[in-house]
Amino acid sequence: MPTFPTQLRGRFLGASLNGLLPILLALLFPALAGASDCIPIFEARQHIGEDQCVTGRVFRVKHAGKGMTLFDFCQDSMVCPFTVVVFPHDLKRIGDVSQLQNKVIEVHGPVKEYDGRAEIVLQQSRQLGGEGIRIPPLPKNYDVENKGHYSAGKFSLPKPAYKTSKKRQVAKMPTAIPNDPDSVEGPGSPQ
Repeated sequence: MPTFPTQLRGRFLGASLNGLLPILLALLFPALAGASDCIPIFEARQHIGEDQCVTGRVFRVKHAGKGMTLFDFCQDSMVCPFTVVVFPHDLKRIGDVSQLQNKVIEVHGPVKEYDGRAEIVLQQSRQLGGEGIRIPPLPKNYDVENKGHYSAGKFSLPKPAYKTSKKRQVAKMPTAIPNDPDSVEGPGSPQ
């Protein structure tokens, strides 16, 4: 049976796509391609200064001071060897990270040392993998400065610590003018 040029073109295109498909998927979705390269949280300390993928179950997502968000991977966060930090200005780009509690996630990025522990600063949602790859965006009325509470978004100046007010005093004026003994004029003679 003779082969036509259109059939050859279809076979060639199909064969070349079959070889390129895994490569294209690896380039488009690096978190899925490197899933086996992730290290557990207990090994992160040995990789400080390296660009790594660290995996673990998020025990708690807590909001620290000044709007920072921390992922705790252990029950006692003070002895945990690894943490993930999200600064308030990055939170809108990443999404609702409170949804990651009790999920196994992968975090990609440079491993840094802070306060004797290894950490990765999460700045973009594409650094997440595993169950954290699809988290919803933050609600529009989410208030980062109010540690996760929602607000209507109105601006108000800070209130003073205590209200200062002056005491009102009634002016005391004499009702009768007393006679001045040094006066040359007599009483009752106006000038």
